[in-house]
Amino acid sequence: MSLLNIGMSGLNASQVSLATVGNNIANANTAGYSRQQTIQTSNASNLNGGVFIGSGTTLADVRRVYNAYLDQQLQTSTSLSSDANSYLEQVNPLDKLFSDKTTGISAVLSSFFASVQTSAATPSDTASRQLLLTNAQTLSNRFNALSSQMQQQNEGINSQLTTMTEKVNQLTSSIASLNQQISQAGNSTGSGPNNLLDARNEAVRTLNELVGVTVQEQNGSYNVSLGTGQSLVLGNTSNTLTTARTGIDKNQLNIQVNSPSSVSDVTSVISGGKIGGLLRYREDVLVPAMNDLGRTAIVVADKINRQLGQGLDANGEFGASLFSSINSATAISQRSLAASSNSAGSGNLDVTITNSSALTAFDYEVTFTAADKYTVKRSDGKSMGSFDLNPAAEIDGFKLNLNGAGLSAGDTFKVIPTRTGASTITTQMTDSNKLAFAGALVATSNTGNGGTGALTAPALTVPMDIYAGADLADLQAGIKNSMPVTLTFKDAVGGSQGYEVFNAKGQSIGTGTIVPGQGNDLTINVPMLDATGAAIPGKSFSFNTTVSGSPSKNDKYEVAFNVDGKKDNRNANELLGLQTKATVGISGGNAGMSMTTAYSRLVEQVGAKASQALGDSTASGAILARAKSEVASVSQVNLDDEAADLVKFQQYYTASSQIIKAAQETFSTLINSL
Repeated sequence: MSLLNIGMSGLNASQVSLATVGNNIANANTAGYSRQQTIQTSNASNLNGGVFIGSGTTLADVRRVYNAYLDQQLQTSTSLSSDANSYLEQVNPLDKLFSDKTTGISAVLSSFFASVQTSAATPSDTASRQLLLTNAQTLSNRFNALSSQMQQQNEGINSQLTTMTEKVNQLTSSIASLNQQISQAGNSTGSGPNNLLDARNEAVRTLNELVGVTVQEQNGSYNVSLGTGQSLVLGNTSNTLTTARTGIDKNQLNIQVNSPSSVSDVTSVISGGKIGGLLRYREDVLVPAMNDLGRTAIVVADKINRQLGQGLDANGEFGASLFSSINSATAISQRSLAASSNSAGSGNLDVTITNSSALTAFDYEVTFTAADKYTVKRSDGKSMGSFDLNPAAEIDGFKLNLNGAGLSAGDTFKVIPTRTGASTITTQMTDSNKLAFAGALVATSNTGNGGTGALTAPALTVPMDIYAGADLADLQAGIKNSMPVTLTFKDAVGGSQGYEVFNAKGQSIGTGTIVPGQGNDLTINVPMLDATGAAIPGKSFSFNTTVSGSPSKNDKYEVAFNVDGKKDNRNANELLGLQTKATVGISGGNAGMSMTTAYSRLVEQVGAKASQALGDSTASGAILARAKSEVASVSQVNLDDEAADLVKFQQYYTASSQIIKAAQETFSTLINSL
C-alpha cells in the first residue's frame, strides 16, 4: 500500500503540474497574467527496520511568479509615460497651429504691414487702401480662428476629463471588489487566488494609465490613493471622481473626489497618467498661450487704432478706428471671473485696459479685504500689493472698477486681462477712404518771405485718445476752429531772433526766440477757439515743429489744418513704424518688443514645450519599455519553457503511473501466493 500511495502522490502532483503548465500556455497572451509554478514538498518518512523510508510527495502550493519591486516600477513608469504622451498629444497640434504660415499670425501680420508700406508709398491709391482693409480683416480673422481652435482644445480636454474619470471609477470599483474576493478566497483556502491577484495588479496598472496613484497593501488588500493621499480605494470600498465647474473659471472642468462624508477638489494635486498630462498641459501651455496671444491681439488693435487717430483720412477728417475698441462693454465685462462663494449681490469687476503696452500674459487673483480695499497676486506668484477701489489704481496696464451692489471682505475674483483679446478683435472699418494716412497739420511759407527759414511738418504734441468719444470730438473740433496759426519773425539781434505767434483771429498768443542758422525745436501752445471764434476757457492744444535756416524780418509761416491730405503719408509712415517699434510687454523695467517679435516668442515658447514634451515622451517610453521587459523576464509566460515543462510532467505522470502498476502487480502476486 505504501508503494501505491507513493505512486498516487506522484500522479496527483504531475497531474496538477500538467494543468498548471496548460494554464500558463492558455494565458500566454492574457494582459497582466503572471506565470504559475507548482511547489512540491516531500511527505514525512516512515521508520522501518532502523531506516527512514519516504512516503511520496505533497503539492504545497501553486505559486505566481511575481516580483513586487519590479511591478511597482512598472506602475510608476506607466503613470509617467501616459502623462508625457497625453501632454505631447495636446502640445503638438498647438505648436503646428502657431508655427504654420497658413494658420499662424506671422504671415498675415507681415502681409498687413506690407500693405501699409504700399499705401504709404501711394497714399492716394484706392486699390492699395482697399488691400490694407482686406489684410486687416484677414489678420483679425486669423486671431479669431486661433482663439477658436484653443477654445475647442479646452473643450476637448473637458470632454476627455469627463470620460476618463468615469473609467477611473470603473477601475476603482473593480479593485475594491477584487480586494473583497481576494480576502474571502484567502480566508477560506489559506492560499492566494493567483488569477484574482493578477487581475487586481492589472487594474492598478490600467488605473495608472489614467491617473497617477499610490498603492499600499494592508492585510492583503490594496489601498489606492492620489498623490497627496486622497483615497480612491480603501479595502472593499471605493470613492468616485467627478468633473465639475467648481473653480472660478467655469470654462475649465475641475476634478473632485466624492466620499460618503465629503467632496474635495483635487485638480491641483493630480499628477501622472493621461489626466495628469491633460491638466499639466492646460496649466503650463494652453492658458498662458491664450493669454499671450490675446495680449498681442490687444496691442495690435490698440496701437494701430491710436496711430490712425493721430492722422487725417482721405476726406480731410481725423482718423477712425480700424479695429474694434479694446475697451468695449463686452470686453470689459469678460475680463473678470467672480468666485461662486462671493457674497450675495457682490456682482463682478469691470477691467479696463489703460496701457496695452504694460500688459502681461499672467492672470491675477484679487481678494477683497474690505468693501473698497483689495490685494492682488499674480499667477507667477508675485504679490502686486494692496489697493483701494476708489480711485482705481493701474496694475500692469489695467484698472478695476466695481460692477455690482457692493463687496465684502473675502470676496475673490480671477482677473484675466488678455484671455479674450484674440477672440474679440474685429475689423470694423469698411470705407478705405477713412484710413488716416496724412498728418493733421501742415506748414507753409508766405510767398513774400525773403529769408532762408523753413519749418518742418508740424505734429500735435499730445496724442488724441481715439476711444474718448465726445471729448475727442470736442478736441478735434477745437483744433479745426483754432487754425491757422501764424509765426511772424523779427530782426536778428545779438545772435538770436524773436518771433510772435498769432491765432486764427489775428490775436497774439505768444512769443519766443530762435538761433538763426540752426535747427530750433519749437512747441507752440494754442488756446482753443469754438466755432464762432471765441476762446474756450481753460482749453488749449500744442504742436511741435523745427525752424531751420535764417528767416528775414517780417517773414511769416502758417501752420494750418491739413484739409487736403490725400498725397500726405506722414501718419502712414508712423503706422508702418509700429511693425518694429517696441509696443508689447513694456513694464517692470522691461524694454518690451514689437508685435511681430511678441508672436515669434510665443511660437518659440510653445515649440520649446513641444520639443521638451517629445523628449519626455521618448525617455519615459524607454523607461516603461525597460520596466515591462524586466517584469516579463520574471513573470511572463515563455512558451519554450512551458513546452519543455509539458514534456517533463508528461514523463513524470507516466512514471508515476508505472509505480502504481508495479504496486498493483506486486499486490496481485502476493494475493495469489496466499
